[in-house]
Amino acid sequence: MSAPTVYDVAARAQVSIATVSRVYRNPDTVRATTRERVLAVARELGYVPSGNARGLASRTTGVLGLCFPDYADPEVDNPGDGSDDAADDPEHMLYADEITRGMERAARRHGYALLIAASLEGGPESLVAKVAGRVDGFAVLARTVPTEDLEIIAHRLPIVMIAGPREIDHLDHLQVANDEGEYELTRHLIDDHGLTRLAFISGGEDSPDAAARFRGFQRALGDAGLPVPAEPATRGNFTQADGRAAAERLLDAGGAVPQALVCANDQMAVGALQTLERRGIRVPEDVAVVGFDGIPLGRVVRPSLTTVSQPMRRLGETAVDLLVERLRDPDRQPRSVMLPVNQTRRTSCGCP
Repeated sequence: MSAPTVYDVAARAQVSIATVSRVYRNPDTVRATTRERVLAVARELGYVPSGNARGLASRTTGVLGLCFPDYADPEVDNPGDGSDDAADDPEHMLYADEITRGMERAARRHGYALLIAASLEGGPESLVAKVAGRVDGFAVLARTVPTEDLEIIAHRLPIVMIAGPREIDHLDHLQVANDEGEYELTRHLIDDHGLTRLAFISGGEDSPDAAARFRGFQRALGDAGLPVPAEPATRGNFTQADGRAAAERLLDAGGAVPQALVCANDQMAVGALQTLERRGIRVPEDVAVVGFDGIPLGRVVRPSLTTVSQPMRRLGETAVDLLVERLRDPDRQPRSVMLPVNQTRRTSCGCP
């Protein structure tokens, strides 16, 4: 029987992987009742955090690391109602959870364990100090660690960058077809549904993925002969709360209501759906809503969410494959891999 993993603990305790990680690294940041529940499940399953039981004197650890930003949603972390269930929304951090699942699967296949670290308020320097000395190599999601710090670590550890542009040429790099995926989805709204007033709800200005998706949106409008906005209609930070607020701003701005809200990720799209429902605006009859990512939540909301599905688990698996390749052949040329995306058409855009 295989050893229990962080994903097993998260599933049994009904929390996110990020919450399990915080329980072991920064227990004071987790509500006491949640912390106790996670620890009780860990004891029941016999779970030991990857890397904690290994000596670090040897040159190799048999551990690979994953570093990702802690996209905290204030509404999730501090729901204000005393509900642990609200604080541990199963969709919270789902993008990173899916990548982690893929990395864990591939790490097992290659005989490695996986160490997970989310960047908290201690800053990237603290994150790097905790992880770099305990792993043989690690994958880093965009916006997690400053480029200058990665340059230093890359002299002694293999690093794979996930998402965003390729900022360091000598590192392996993974991304998905953000621009092309958003272009094709926007053209679907224009060509197949006849929509001409489209508003883009972007992520933060520092998000390279959101910027690439907006470029695809702009290109689609331009190719269709429609006015091309220089900036997104509004921005959020990829949470459902931001999606709700963004939709509120657009509806309250005056003028013609957009015929479609094109959201930079699924969680903001779900938030936008909630605002539209509360305002009595029908989707898709009055306003179409689409997202990007392909998280499971998009299947169960009503109306079900049209989106661009990206291969999140495959991102994790490919990151491990690249790390193992580099560990076996340190002198090989760095690789940049672009993974394809595909449209998932559901009822929120007007498809059957």
